[in-house]
Amino acid sequence: MHNLLSNLRVDINSSLYLKDPESSLLGINIVKSSIDLIDAHGIEEFNFKKLAKEIGSTESSIYRYFENKHRLLLYISSLYWGIMEFQMVVQTNNVSDGLEKLLKAVETLFSTPQTKCTSFEIEGQKLRHILNSEFVKAYHHKFVDEENEAGCFSIYKRLVSRLSEMIVEVNSDYSFCKSLASVITEGSLNQYFLSEHFHNLTDCHSKDNLYLFYKDLLTKTLMS
Repeated sequence: MHNLLSNLRVDINSSLYLKDPESSLLGINIVKSSIDLIDAHGIEEFNFKKLAKEIGSTESSIYRYFENKHRLLLYISSLYWGIMEFQMVVQTNNVSDGLEKLLKAVETLFSTPQTKCTSFEIEGQKLRHILNSEFVKAYHHKFVDEENEAGCFSIYKRLVSRLSEMIVEVNSDYSFCKSLASVITEGSLNQYFLSEHFHNLTDCHSKDNLYLFYKDLLTKTLMS
């Protein structure tokens, strides 16, 4: 798997950037340092002025790559989902049993992204922490329909679709495959967020507990 991941390049929709950040060392540094700053301070406190100071450059140089910090957040989100999708495909490729394949995909979804395989050499835990805290802000806003039409969420939607197809494979008579796939995907982030900030609202305080919860849910839902 390591050799496969070493060749990974997430194909992120070009509408999210003005210049491909992977095309230069500056662009790579912009993304890498953005992840460090957003992880430490949150998207609300993050801005291009602080980023420019962090990387020893100018705001105008950052604006040559990204229109605003919202598009940068969408880019980071797409990077995360692209890595998770690839890991899911690799981990389930040789699994023939439908339920076992679905559970393996879900377990992979709860893991830390293996970001060393990308150009950015960022910490996977930081990337996951950002998604846990900030992803909902990437699409809960007034202009989400326009961004969706432009393909800004294509990788995220494709991952959910893969998961939905696995659910169909387990039980083709189940009527809510897409809804269940969406619940699992968002839950892979939201349950961690609840555990960190609203401890009494979840029983899932570790990756193992989270997997056991969804294993129980999926088995009883699809195999009963």
